[in-house]
Amino acid sequence: MAPIMLSDLIKIDDRTQYKLHLACGSEGTRPLNEYAESRDKWVRWNRWRSKRNDWNRDFIFSLIDFHHIPDAWMFGGVFKVTARHDPGPDGANPQGYDLELVKDFDKYEGRLICRSDTTRKRGRGRGFLLESYFDSFEVLQILPTKYDGADFPGYENIDISFAELKPIVSRQKLDWMKRLDKTKGVYLIMDTSTGKYYVGSAYGNDGIWSRLSCYIDTGHGWDQGLIDLINEKEAQGEKDYVIRNFKFSLLEIFTFTTLDKPIIDRETYWKKVLMSQNNFGHFNRN
Repeated sequence: MAPIMLSDLIKIDDRTQYKLHLACGSEGTRPLNEYAESRDKWVRWNRWRSKRNDWNRDFIFSLIDFHHIPDAWMFGGVFKVTARHDPGPDGANPQGYDLELVKDFDKYEGRLICRSDTTRKRGRGRGFLLESYFDSFEVLQILPTKYDGADFPGYENIDISFAELKPIVSRQKLDWMKRLDKTKGVYLIMDTSTGKYYVGSAYGNDGIWSRLSCYIDTGHGWDQGLIDLINEKEAQGEKDYVIRNFKFSLLEIFTFTTLDKPIIDRETYWKKVLMSQNNFGHFNRN
């Protein structure tokens, strides 16, 4: 069966009026997470200008690194460039372009996932000529609704970065909230840059969702070891250290009717097994 190509679904008469934006980033600053959290944040990825004038044509055709599938891209919309502003003294300008979303393409924005061998060989970046790549994109799938964050993977498969959790929590994504709001358990928070970790638990009147929300809101969940780390990093100018480096996983889950003591006992067990209170510098203080 012949593949469905991007050009079969999205019709562009004059591709020479468009630049191709392949938006990608590091673990803590992925544009897909920004898109899921806030459309305004995603627009900023397109507005930013370096000392080069990447958007020197009238339109931007934007694709977002869809890192859940290797080498895949999600259609992020088409923007009309209405004004260009000079780069700042450091060679960059976050407000470098005034943009207007072209609503003719709304049907597939945030839903269409595609892949191109040509872009994989070319590498990631901004400001490519659309006519050189457009016909190479094959459609992989079309999501039923616009992407709003990673889907709940099952309790046993939760191993997710704070960067991906942030849009899930801020948008109160229902598939996550419904499963974790009335579930208690023991969890692990890992600092991927150092290998240090923290063992915690959700008990009493708090489910795992409540604890997750607190961590995303504060960065530390009022745990002293994490508070000390954040204060140290902020003093060094690393404001977003937690979002860039932390990830969350579950060690055990319990029903919401489980009494506190069995959960606390299991938390103590995992602290002992993982040696999170020893002198290796892990984050548990008790």
